[in-house]
Amino acid sequence: ARDPDRPGRGHDDPLALSGSEPALGLARGAIALVAYDIRWAELFRAEALRLAPLIDSEMRLEHIGSTAVPGLEAKPILDVMLGLPAGRPREALIEPLASLGYSHGDSDVIAGRLYFRRDDGRGLRTHQLSVCWLEQPFWRDHLRFRDALRGDASLAAQYAALKRALAVRHAGDRIAYSAAKSEFVAAVLASGEGR
Repeated sequence: ARDPDRPGRGHDDPLALSGSEPALGLARGAIALVAYDIRWAELFRAEALRLAPLIDSEMRLEHIGSTAVPGLEAKPILDVMLGLPAGRPREALIEPLASLGYSHGDSDVIAGRLYFRRDDGRGLRTHQLSVCWLEQPFWRDHLRFRDALRGDASLAAQYAALKRALAVRHAGDRIAYSAAKSEFVAAVLASGEGR
């Protein structure tokens, strides 16, 4: 299967990012799932080019979350993960990322990562960036879960159904919505999927 995050269409292709509606953007705290948008992979590649000046050969950039899984419904926010060699100060990226429009606030509530967000001109969240250390649990678990969903259409369909139900149950409470998905994620990781 083709890796959706590796270059395919050229960045100069005017159709790569075209569409009548913006492919990304969600009000802060809102929960809204949209159908998979084929532009998400290209938008990740475009964001990787924007971030490239900050990334050296020891770092890795990955597209994670539901927008990284072809066919999966998702909140229209691009999830990006930047891995640094263990021990490298993550805080050194706060100012350079700010120059590219990423805000770092008080949202570092998940162990092992620094959280950044980028909003568009409409004030809608379009990008989330997690900065973490390579090969630490946060890094490994996110890649394993993404790869498990990419590799198993049935598993991805189960996850989509869960997300739809939770979006209704926890409408307006993004924290509860995210927490309610954790049991499913933990079960997938415990099963060894995505290895």
